[in-house]
Amino acid sequence: MGEIVLNEQSLQLMSQFEEITGAGSRDCIIDERNNRLIFVINPGEMGRAIGKQGSSIKSASEQLGMKIEVVEFSTDAEQFLKNCFLPAQVLSINIDENEEKEFVAIIDVAEEDRGIAIGKAGKNIFKAKRLAQRQHDIADVQLVQDDFE
Repeated sequence: MGEIVLNEQSLQLMSQFEEITGAGSRDCIIDERNNRLIFVINPGEMGRAIGKQGSSIKSASEQLGMKIEVVEFSTDAEQFLKNCFLPAQVLSINIDENEEKEFVAIIDVAEEDRGIAIGKAGKNIFKAKRLAQRQHDIADVQLVQDDFE
């Protein structure tokens, strides 16, 4: 399992996020490309992180000056990947080793949710790849391509 290295800025953001929302987080990615912060929230603290009608996350977003996305942590890699792709409906996940002995997750999502799973300019798949690598040592995340395209 790769060690997650959090820099001072990430630690500070995690601390501020917890102060504002009351939800603990175990990782923070500063995604400059998409101008957002991605927090990995402790299991069971998603409701607290978001708040009533989104009030906590909105407040945190305003105070930290960036859009915020949250993903609930799970020790189970498959469940964690499903959490990364919410609200898209994940039909199946296969995690296999490639020739380089790295883990690769192949994810099948409902056809109508492909756009959600990929996200604008690929930002959701980017988020899933970064988080899967950091949290579960999964080298790559790919969506199943349909054969009839």
